Amino acid sequence: MKLPPLTIGPYTAPIPLLQGGMSIRVSTSSLSAPVAECGGIGIIGGSALPVDELKADILKAKSMTKGIIAVNIMFAMKNFYNLVKGSIDAGVDMIVTGAGFSRDIFKIGKESNTPIVSIVSSPAFARLAEKLGAAAIIVEAKEAGGHLGTDISLRDLFPEIRKVVKKVPLIAAGGITNGYEMAELMDKYGADGVQIATRFVLTKECAVSDEFKQALLNAKKEDVVLTSSPVGMPGRAINTPFVQKLAKGEVDKTKECLYKCLKKCDHHYCISERLMKAHDGNYEDGLFFSGENVYKMKDILSVQEVFDQFVSQAESVYKES
Repeated sequence: MKLPPLTIGPYTAPIPLLQGGMSIRVSTSSLSAPVAECGGIGIIGGSALPVDELKADILKAKSMTKGIIAVNIMFAMKNFYNLVKGSIDAGVDMIVTGAGFSRDIFKIGKESNTPIVSIVSSPAFARLAEKLGAAAIIVEAKEAGGHLGTDISLRDLFPEIRKVVKKVPLIAAGGITNGYEMAELMDKYGADGVQIATRFVLTKECAVSDEFKQALLNAKKEDVVLTSSPVGMPGRAINTPFVQKLAKGEVDKTKECLYKCLKKCDHHYCISERLMKAHDGNYEDGLFFSGENVYKMKDILSVQEVFDQFVSQAESVYKES
């Protein structure tokens, strides 16, 4: 059966699939625009970018597609509100935000008619987000890559949040690797759509280095671990030499903050620096965020091929309830 569209505020995506907004130049216009062209929601990772660079990339993405372009900005960022306002000025369609909780963001969204999508990992924050005016809510569970707000699996967490979110679309995220799982989460668990991130790193359009993609392709199940982050949340990443040294306490604490990107940072290393090293392909020194199920992915596809695969698999088993 054909998958239903996903409507968030005034925008309707023909395919109920969001591409996760991965920061430090992993999710840029080169990835988000093709996703939007395929009928999903393309999300630029806006955290830690200079405002002018983010605005330029949004404008570039908007020039490449008539589809839906969003930006993901972590509340933990020091210039969170400047990034949000810059994104709105550039004409972004919606703002996705997590890694902390802002009440004011909903006022900004209302004033500018910009839908706000909240990433949550608990029923309490989901209930609050809906009450304050979130246009949609993303449930991000422990299987996701990057910063995690829970140690609960998606199939245990999602039903608890589904009980309390009644009025807005609820989107499942974390460890989703194929269309069969997408259909399962929509059929059995009542998700209105899914968000996928790691699978989109392994696409031809993603702007990271080939070395970054190979690090994910080569990862075995046991190579994906939890590590500490200066953000104050655990992060899921590939167990690179840097992550191994971090676990052993062998990484020198950052003496001077070069980026000043976080509101609160314990400075035991510079996360922007390490994520950029990963982006550039430095396996020894980089922090390669990855979802728990990356080991199931064996190839690099085009964005169109990912959509074709997910949609065909999902529609082969999807049964609208």
